[in-house]
Amino acid sequence: MSYQWEEDDFDVPYGVGRLGLSAPVNGRKYVMYHGTTRQNAQSIKREGFQQSADGMLGRGVYLSRDLEKASRYPIDHPEYDRAVVKVVVNVGKVIAINYQGHPRQRTWHDHRYGEAFDTAWVPPKCGMVRSGLEEDCVWDPNRIKITKIIKPKPVQTSGAWGYM
Repeated sequence: MSYQWEEDDFDVPYGVGRLGLSAPVNGRKYVMYHGTTRQNAQSIKREGFQQSADGMLGRGVYLSRDLEKASRYPIDHPEYDRAVVKVVVNVGKVIAINYQGHPRQRTWHDHRYGEAFDTAWVPPKCGMVRSGLEEDCVWDPNRIKITKIIKPKPVQTSGAWGYM
């Protein structure tokens, strides 16, 4: 398995946006990250992403434009066995889900409940995610292009460096 340090991870393809605190813009492409185990990262690289069965936003592929957020996953998993899949995503039509109990929190992709969206975005510090970091859920895995697997970003916790 080939890994690159996140410090070397500064190449952004032409026309792709970097992380900002603003909402993803409809139809744009963004670099995003998915934290997982080393074995799962290799499986994703070979077979592509599959929708998760469930989650805070229902079915979809959970990602973040924030490398720190992705580096925390899987939570409670040994640091040495974590990996981050770097991707480029065409977000399509985006909806902000910015509070628990939002009427479209789990139905944002479903035409039966009004307009369908391609990506649900949870803004940073909106109270939905304990870390306060942004989260994205992409309905169609075909919108996601895998670019490489990198090591997670070290996160400082309680005065000591480590992975969180």
